[in-house]
Amino acid sequence: MKPVSPLIKDFILFCIERRGMEWPALYDEMARVAAQRLFHGLGIAELRELGLSLALDSLDKTFEIVKQVISQPKQG
Repeated sequence: MKPVSPLIKDFILFCIERRGMEWPALYDEMARVAAQRLFHGLGIAELRELGLSLALDSLDKTFEIVKQVISQPKQG
């Protein structure tokens, strides 16, 4: 799998901080945050352009991206 955009990684980690890592609650939070543009003003279309689709027909890929982000060691 190709590397995840740093902005997408930060978006996912932001959502995890708010809601935890349980799926599908995390997906619901990601959709809510995107719909309300709560993370750096990014909406659903902007996230899709960066490589993260929240469309139901893309859930397998979205879940794989989330797992990739979770498995990476934290930096900082």
